[in-house]
Formats: sequence, structure tokens, C-alpha cells
Amino acid sequence: MSSLTNKRILLGVCGGIAAYKSAELIRKLQIRGADVRVVMTPAAKAFITPLTLQALSGHSVRDSLLDPDAEGGMGHIELARWADLILVAPATADFISKLAIGEGSDLLSTLCLASPALLALAPAMNQQMWAAQITQENVSLLEQRGAALCGPAAGEQACGDVGPGRMLEPEELAVKAEALFECAELSGKTVVITAGPTREPIDPVRYISNHSSGKMGYALAEAAVEAGAKVYLITGPCQLAGPERVSVEQVETAAQMHKSALALAAKADVFIGAAAVADYRIATPAKEKIKKTDNTLTLELTKNPDIISDVASLEQSPFVVGFAAETNHVVEHAREKRLRKNLDLIIANDVSDQSIGFNSDDNAVTLIAESGEQVLGRRNKRLLARDIIQHIAAVLS
Repeated sequence: MSSLTNKRILLGVCGGIAAYKSAELIRKLQIRGADVRVVMTPAAKAFITPLTLQALSGHSVRDSLLDPDAEGGMGHIELARWADLILVAPATADFISKLAIGEGSDLLSTLCLASPALLALAPAMNQQMWAAQITQENVSLLEQRGAALCGPAAGEQACGDVGPGRMLEPEELAVKAEALFECAELSGKTVVITAGPTREPIDPVRYISNHSSGKMGYALAEAAVEAGAKVYLITGPCQLAGPERVSVEQVETAAQMHKSALALAAKADVFIGAAAVADYRIATPAKEKIKKTDNTLTLELTKNPDIISDVASLEQSPFVVGFAAETNHVVEHAREKRLRKNLDLIIANDVSDQSIGFNSDDNAVTLIAESGEQVLGRRNKRLLARDIIQHIAAVLS
């Protein structure tokens, strides 16, 4: 499986003759499983039409920061949060200069500033422009800030010069994009993750559950695989496809999740409890459907086992990470929960904010450990999962 499977790539196209290669690049990325959307600078439209790139990507091409329809809902911010990777190909000397000084004068440069996604640049320019001291200083500055440089290649250029400055071929760029998602931060480690809700039966047709979609847990499983770990995912009922290269175990109830979690945690290096486990279950579920007779129905509830606490209490416990989904005093409640349950790390999020948390594609959290706290602002859960996995890997190392 390609490491680009299900990845969201925002392809930025600048105004240079190498823009013709962007059309083939879209196809190369899609073949590897990526979802590609395109943003063009105004100058890029002089070299290749938006319609061409729209037809290939299957999505409308954005080219204006001041598009009233798109910006009615802050469309550029949505794109910034959507992307796993912003790949600028071709990246002209002009655009590289803009990024180096933090200019956001067009849609593409604004997205690069507003997104927490990975940023990769595929330079394409005249060999003398590439060799210019100011260009080299700009590129060096962007690399120091975390941008990945893909190329340039050397060879004959459209202007007739020969030397470095050619944009890499689409196949080479696709391979380099794959490599950006591969790392070995958790190589040799075993990670167990719980995800989604549990369902506690009332009778054969009814149950108690919650709003968890499983998106955060599944994203963490994908990120852990990317980091080189062997990953086990214990999931309650979700409407999500199981991540590739992950061993998935489906469960229904908290008791079933508890049994599986303890069995797998015994051989794990890291345990992440991202599931929204029901705190209580019906003491005695009815064997037949309960008929509607009175205006009220009384149910006797009994407490479920505490999965995360029991994992943390194992004699040889793994590095244990919990979640605290709170509606008020979020950080304070999370701090108390971490101490009470003896967790190595707890991740606090505010589920009262309907734009993040349950069922949302985005989240914003605070990482709380004995060594300190770190706020991770709102971003796509896939990006957030990578940041969390990197944090865990750094602690383990």
C-alpha cells in the first residue's frame, strides 16, 4: 500500500513553464491513492488552464483569495485545515521569496501561512535565478522552518540554458511526497489503540451509546503505522473503513473492549485510550423487547470496568495515554483525571464546542503530562494525530 493512500494533498501551481507537468503530477498522486485539490496563482493560468486541472483532479480549482462564493464560509481556512500536505509544484523564485518573508498576497501563499500541514516545494526556474544568493538564502530559510525541498534537477531548460533549476519529473515528485509520510519514530514498537463508542444493550433492539465517531482513534492508528509501529485497533461500532496495515478488532460493549484491551496491552509499548467508553451498562438487559406501557421506564445501571485505569495498573504497564472529553473546566478536569488514573499523558478536548470533537473532522486539544502541558490548536484530526504520535515518540526516545 502506498503511504499516500487517503492522504489529502493540496497542489499549488505557480506561474512557470513547468506548470504543464502539474497535470501529470495530479495523476501520479492519485494513482498512489491521494485526494488532490489544486490552487493556482494568477500567473499560473497563463501557462495551463484551471479547467484542465479541474478535469484531472475532480475538484474545482481555486485561484482567488477574494472569491465571494468560496470565502462566504472562510473557504481558504477550510482548505488550510483540509490538507495533509501542501505541495507547490512548480515553485517559482517569486513564490519562494514571498514565503520567506511571510507574505500572504494571494490564495496559495495565504494557505501556506494558515495551514499546519506539511509543506513541500518543487523549485522551477532559470539556472541563474536558482544560483542567485538571495534565492539560496530564501530556500535555506524555508528549510529551517520545516519546508521540504524537492529538487530542482539539472539539465536543459526551456530558455536554452543548461544547469540546475528544472522541476523534478512528476514520478519523482510523487515518490518524494510518499517519503514525507514515512518515518521510523516508532519503529519496533507495538501500539494498542481503542476507538469509537461502545453499545450497552437495554434489550435485543435498544442500547445506550454516545456520539463518538471513532475518527480520532482511527487517525491515531494511521499515524502510528506511518511512524513504523505495529498497531492494534480495538474499535466499537463505527462507520469508518479499517486503516490499512492495522490489525482491527471489532467489539460492541465496554466489557468486550476491556477484555481485549487488557490482553493486548500486556505486550504493548504504548496504549492510547481514544474510545468513548460507556461508564455504565444495564444491570440486567431484557431478553425480550421491552414493550411500551407506562409514561416512564426505569433502568438500573451498574458501573463498567475502567479500561484505562486497569491498563495503567498492570504490573508491566505500557506508556498509557488517555483522553478527557469535557464540557467545562476542561484542563482542570483532565489534570485531575490523569493523576487519579495514573496516566503518563492525557489529551483534553472540549466536546461542548460542536465545531470540534465528536463527529467533527477537526479537533483542538491540550496535552497534559507531569513534565508540562502543550496546546495543539484546531486542525484536521489526521494532522492532530501525527502531532500526538510525534509527541509520544519523542517522550519514549
